[in-house]
Amino acid sequence: MTESVSRALVEAFYQAYASRDADKIGQFLDDNVEWSISGPIDVLPFCGTRHGKAAVLDMVGRLIPEVFRVFSFVPDAMLVDGDQVATLSRLQARSADGRVISYRLAHFVRFRAGKIVRNLSIIDSFDAVEQVLGHPLDVHECERREAGELIAV
Repeated sequence: MTESVSRALVEAFYQAYASRDADKIGQFLDDNVEWSISGPIDVLPFCGTRHGKAAVLDMVGRLIPEVFRVFSFVPDAMLVDGDQVATLSRLQARSADGRVISYRLAHFVRFRAGKIVRNLSIIDSFDAVEQVLGHPLDVHECERREAGELIAV
């Protein structure tokens, strides 16, 4: 049987996460936490998978600030079911040249004994990359296919 996590604990974690305070965030992380963020690591170096509390705190304290400074992180919707949590949030940040970056992201989190053991973050990485770069990405049109033709990607 899985142990349920309280909504109050989850809300306390998100308050700590929004503060960007590594000491506060670290209190909620299992020593062996796995933290994954979808996205291209060449533009968003904080994306990818981190293993262990130290690696996650390095991501929050060093890698994310190398790209932008988060000034707002607000969970708009939260579902808590047993030891699992899903949130839809809005992140707002400022780039080095002062532009505001704002995008939505989803977190899928698993807790054990009151600590986060796994997080999967899914962001609209296309939108986030365009905002970080400060210009639209050059997207090439594909050849049109006839009805019924399959394209494998």
